Amino acid sequence: MRWGITGAAAVTVLVAAVIIRTQLIDTVTVSSDSMDPTVCTGDTVVLARLDHDTAIKVDDIVTFPSPADGQPAIKRVVAVAGQSVAIQDAQLIVDGREVQEPYVDHASIDGVYTATVTVPQGDVFVMGDRREISIDSREYGPIPTSIIDGRMIMKLWSECETR
Repeated sequence: MRWGITGAAAVTVLVAAVIIRTQLIDTVTVSSDSMDPTVCTGDTVVLARLDHDTAIKVDDIVTFPSPADGQPAIKRVVAVAGQSVAIQDAQLIVDGREVQEPYVDHASIDGVYTATVTVPQGDVFVMGDRREISIDSREYGPIPTSIIDGRMIMKLWSECETR
């Protein structure tokens, strides 16, 4: 009798773990430096799986298939629907105001300017923190929130800190 209860508990835990892993959270290992120094190549991050009713906010770090090549991408949301976004001499401007971004090396993109874009309903504007190498909404435009599949909750392991 005791083994029957233990076996049932083990099966319950296993089923719960599978449901949580496939429906609620996931772990991924990052394969790009475009979010360095916030998230580096080799970092393992925990993602909250999102449904299409989940509100995405500015500063969320999200994952999605890149419109550029379909590969998994991780980027920071810098503007949401209705906001205007531009870069003026390396400085991010949202709704006419400079955004403080201590994680961006502005000297590496000094002299960069972009046209002002207003983010359409149902979309967000995403950028990598390492702007000089990131392929992001500056290249492919705002992305639909419907393609976002996860929001970073935390880092489990960071390669940034071991360099």
